[in-house]
Amino acid sequence: MMPHRRIGAARKAVLAIMASAPFVICGTAYAADCNQDIGSLTKKRQGIIDQLNQLAQGGKKQLDPIASCPKLRALVAVERELVAYLTKNKEWCGVPDEAFQNISASSGKSTKVAEQACKVAAQMKKAQEQQASGALNSPQTKLPAGPL
Repeated sequence: MMPHRRIGAARKAVLAIMASAPFVICGTAYAADCNQDIGSLTKKRQGIIDQLNQLAQGGKKQLDPIASCPKLRALVAVERELVAYLTKNKEWCGVPDEAFQNISASSGKSTKVAEQACKVAAQMKKAQEQQASGALNSPQTKLPAGPL
């Protein structure tokens, strides 16, 4: 009777392992999904940063607000998406607090830079339109002629 009990115990152990296997596999798959999702968002973010760096190298190491505004808005959108993903999945994905804080701070800075650049870009476009229409070239007030 002893060998029979060993088989029963072994069978129970195998069944217990098989029952827990989907959770282990799902956890590993989800961790892989975390890495893939975070990697994809980070890759998009870095691509936009690289484009902005190329724009800066073309000039005097400063960004042209008109050319950079759409790219900065895209950067802000990707960073917000990344922060939202990390907020939602921080615990499950095992994201360290420091990494979360860094990307959150970076997102805040990017938002401020984008707002400033886009504001300047709008002012520059308006000035260019006024100049093109001749509004800036026409005299606004006529000075009196002759002796006073």
